[in-house]
Amino acid sequence: MALLSFISFTAIVAGLSYWLTGKTEETSDGYFLGGRSLTAGVIAGSLLLTNLSTEQIVGLNGQAYTEGILVMCWETLAAIAMVVTAVFLLPRYLKGGLTTVPQFLQTRYDTWTKTIASALFLTGYVVVLLPIVLYSGSLAIVTMFDIPQALDISHTSALWLCVWSIGIIGSIYAIFGGLKAVAVSDTINAIGLLFGGFLLTYLGLQYIGDGSVFQGFSNLRANAPDKFNAIGGPEASVPFGTIFTGMMLVQLFYWGTNQAIIQRALAAKNLKEGQKGLLLAAFFKILGPLILVIPGMIAFYIFKGELEIPDQAYPMLVKKVLPVTLVGFFAAVLFGAILSSFNSALNSSVTLFGLDIYKQHFNPGADDKTVVKVGKRFGILLAILSMFIAPLIANAPDGLFGYLQEVNGCYSIPILTIIIVGYLTKRVPAIAAKIAIVLGAVLYFISQFGIKPMMIKNAVAEANAIGITDEIAIKSVEAGAYPHFLHVMAILFVMNIIIMLVIGMFKPRSEDFVLPYTKEVDITPFKYVKGVGLAIIIVVVLSYVYFS
Repeated sequence: MALLSFISFTAIVAGLSYWLTGKTEETSDGYFLGGRSLTAGVIAGSLLLTNLSTEQIVGLNGQAYTEGILVMCWETLAAIAMVVTAVFLLPRYLKGGLTTVPQFLQTRYDTWTKTIASALFLTGYVVVLLPIVLYSGSLAIVTMFDIPQALDISHTSALWLCVWSIGIIGSIYAIFGGLKAVAVSDTINAIGLLFGGFLLTYLGLQYIGDGSVFQGFSNLRANAPDKFNAIGGPEASVPFGTIFTGMMLVQLFYWGTNQAIIQRALAAKNLKEGQKGLLLAAFFKILGPLILVIPGMIAFYIFKGELEIPDQAYPMLVKKVLPVTLVGFFAAVLFGAILSSFNSALNSSVTLFGLDIYKQHFNPGADDKTVVKVGKRFGILLAILSMFIAPLIANAPDGLFGYLQEVNGCYSIPILTIIIVGYLTKRVPAIAAKIAIVLGAVLYFISQFGIKPMMIKNAVAEANAIGITDEIAIKSVEAGAYPHFLHVMAILFVMNIIIMLVIGMFKPRSEDFVLPYTKEVDITPFKYVKGVGLAIIIVVVLSYVYFS
């Protein structure tokens, strides 16, 4: 019954997406940006579900199970970054008629700066995002709904089946439907995810409150008051100080410059719809902890903190409190979240390759139809490679996922740096951007995958010599002996800005940079964008005051 519900809901989403989008035009705007026709509701829904996947739904609740509400910063602080994007970045993006973020880098600096940024984006998607989304999502489906037993196959076979199912369906959406099909399917799935997520929290609180949601929340706070402190100490996964350094930079990069995310806002029919979409999504991000944090804390209460693997918290809660009749629906919603992250990253990869690499360096005279065709072929190749690689991640050494979380810093902060400096200055030259982006990536890699592992190795050796466990030695390094990776990001961000400004002083551009207005869309802003944005920021600050 659960499998039938899962297949039915997935098929309905696919059918509605095709019916609502129809045939996508074989033009760059038509394929890559949905004809620049997305409205606020579609943009908000697509932003939310593109962001949500099993890595957050299962992983963040697993962290909440262990650490409590302090991990809400990954959700609530995103709202501030989205406000900044709506007010500062999006008007400039749409004024320049951008299809990809690296296109601005070409206009502001030069072609090779754009190419380097596009190559870094693609490397991040291919090496980290696509295979990990496929593997982690498939593992969650296999574990939560016991597919090996349901289909009478081995665990490995079930994993391969899920990987290829997600990969093939995601490829159809992303490669053959273009952005509009991805965005519409995201919106439909977002409704299901929000409904299912809030329902699970409601039923969980009701379960621990003997039928009363409010009593359940009171019991939760009384049972583990330390779990309701949003201020993380030095040993926390997110120490409080990182909120004011690398955390906000990561959020601003993700929501303001990450192609897989910002492409939805770039596809807005006008600036007003784009800003409203971002602000609507920001409002829902404030409510995100109700889906991504509270369930993990409820699981801690129900299972008395005895689960050996924290990431089991969410699937165990689903089995405990969700009616059997809704398990199939919830599986389909979860599948939609996994699918969304995969097809969105794939669509963005196709966009970056087709416009920023193929047309720029291989066939400058290619028409739109040719660019789209080549982009689709690249997407098919990329999807197949990801589907082959993903199941092999199961054989990777322990701690791989932790390393992969940090890998993104190799390109996120350097790219954010040159974009911010590019918009805020007029005379910083292209050579400054190329030095900053390469130096930032190399130094971060050396810091996190050279110096830090060496310090951990030495600490473990010293600990073993005096009888201290490896785990305690590693925690001591991570808690204070070496800066948190978010602090490292902030240090490199400031250093890169200083380097760019110094180069700009001694070797400035010959003339001031002036942002062109392409008139692709109407850039009249949303009348209340600043007022609504300020209100959202105030709510985020008050939430921290309440939980501290």
